Amino acid sequence: MQVEDQNLYTKIIELLNQARQNVAQTINNTMATAYFEIGRMIVEEEQHGKERAEYGKQILNELSEKLVTEFGKGFSKRNLEQMRQFYLTYSIAQTVSAQLGKDQTAPDEFKNQEIADAVSRKSTNQQTLSAQFKLTWSHYLKLMRITDVNERNFYEIEAIKNNWSLRELQRQYDSALYTRLAISKNKEEIRSLGQKGQIIEKNKDLIKDPYILEFLGLPEKSFYSENELEQRLIDKLEHFLLELGNGFTFVARQKRITFEEKHFKIDLVFYNRILKCFVLIDLKIGELKHQDIGQMQMYVNYFDREVKLEDENKTIGIILCQDKSESVVRYTLPENNEQIFASKYLTVLPSEKDFIKIIEN
Repeated sequence: MQVEDQNLYTKIIELLNQARQNVAQTINNTMATAYFEIGRMIVEEEQHGKERAEYGKQILNELSEKLVTEFGKGFSKRNLEQMRQFYLTYSIAQTVSAQLGKDQTAPDEFKNQEIADAVSRKSTNQQTLSAQFKLTWSHYLKLMRITDVNERNFYEIEAIKNNWSLRELQRQYDSALYTRLAISKNKEEIRSLGQKGQIIEKNKDLIKDPYILEFLGLPEKSFYSENELEQRLIDKLEHFLLELGNGFTFVARQKRITFEEKHFKIDLVFYNRILKCFVLIDLKIGELKHQDIGQMQMYVNYFDREVKLEDENKTIGIILCQDKSESVVRYTLPENNEQIFASKYLTVLPSEKDFIKIIEN
């Protein structure tokens, strides 16, 4: 095939792939909006019954029988209950929680007359909310199980922004991405996570502690070398980029730098397009030592003076280690440090208890 024909072929493929994505997006939006409206109709109909609980069950049973006959098993009673909850979660619950000053947790059911009265009125932002559904129904089934409004909004924003599959959304939630990002933030910054997702404005916004590397398939206490860890990360580079976060592109592995006839190798080099800077990563098995921090400082200084361009920002260095001493980090680095960071990495998803310990420490 000639070059001109190949270019034409490539352009057509790109156009068709984009068209498929647009069709899928339209279907997702249409179905989620339809389910939201079905949930609204069910909720509003329930308000007409004298005994809401029993009346609601009766409505769902009769409605399910008719819809299953007409449209199939996708309209089982359980699915209708989920549509009802979808509406409560994404419309009324947020409206009511704002009115009652409880913006953290959306109520699962109508618990008092104030809520029932709010439901009986059409929310002024219903159309706005229903127009925002850009994920699949399966995504929203997962998101609805997150009770904290800020946390749920964060995962929805990030899933849309990064085109997460349902599996990736589940993985990010299981690895407590929101909690890891929120640990070092104040209340206003945490609220911003729920409103805008992860916004990278300064170096520290890139850093997580710990990094969760369960996708490598390395048992927690197995012996492996730094070279093997590096190779696993390269083999699973797409997963590692997702764990690193927004804006990262891979540059090099075992990047050799030389001065005064001495050779050094940096394990992994990335570039972050958002902060416009290089990000160097060194992998350490076992306990972090002050010499490791000093070595990373040397790498960062070299890149700042010999590699980065004038319009690029200062280089960031991240040391990923199994065991990090906060005291070693604190007393080795200057107080105004914004370039060198040390973070633990875990090769398995921690249990809820372990996550609590990590957060407390």
